[in-house]
Amino acid sequence: MQLIDIGANLTHESFRHDFDAVLDRAKAHGVMHMIVTGASHTGSEHALELARAHPGVLYATAGVHPHHAIDYSDVTDARLRELARLPEVRAVGETGLDYHRHYSPRHVQLQVFEQQLQIAVDVGKPLFLHQRDAHHDFLALLKRYRDKIPAVVVHCFTDTREALLDYLALDCHIGITGWICDERRGTHLREFVREIPAHRMMIETDAPYLLPRTVRPQPSHRRNEPMYLKHICEEIARDRGEAVEVTAANSVATARAFFGLPEI
Repeated sequence: MQLIDIGANLTHESFRHDFDAVLDRAKAHGVMHMIVTGASHTGSEHALELARAHPGVLYATAGVHPHHAIDYSDVTDARLRELARLPEVRAVGETGLDYHRHYSPRHVQLQVFEQQLQIAVDVGKPLFLHQRDAHHDFLALLKRYRDKIPAVVVHCFTDTREALLDYLALDCHIGITGWICDERRGTHLREFVREIPAHRMMIETDAPYLLPRTVRPQPSHRRNEPMYLKHICEEIARDRGEAVEVTAANSVATARAFFGLPEI
């Protein structure tokens, strides 16, 4: 069984001491391609470096997460435009809105989100999006640009069924993580994950965050990594009422088409 992790924060400092081993473990568990998330100016540069160092295995996104929107500048915008045109960079983002923590003011988040929406329009690349506690504003802004952008994934989806249907109505893709394995806050996803069409669902770890709480044994370091994508796939398959091989194959085909990845 082969898998593609569409969202792994492999630029995170927790991977520096054993990066090659992380990739080896991922491969041993069937994860053949990983999209390295760019979530800041510096992080996007690092994601590109990793993709270039591991061609055919790692690919990158380039963007600024809403947490870092306050740091967005004309220099950042110009550089993201350059990065987004590179072949190693397969999507614009991670960008969007996050009203949960408010690390950046809302009006700044909205402005920076719209600037990156325009980058995706101008370079013709898909969007890799983040939304938390900001569905109304997020949806309203996305609607204004959706028909000008080739493809959109709302990554690490954790919202309501109503929000899911709103995104599917805009022909968006949905990224499901180990959040679905969290009995404290993810059980609602189990109830409607089967409603996501196979050609619109992709799976991801969001490593090193969101270690699936159903993994046994739990690693002492609590760090998530791409090797656990297989476990997430198994949980999703159970909730969708289908064989894990079907879930895996469909998610791989969808990710390949979305990011323009080669055959595994």
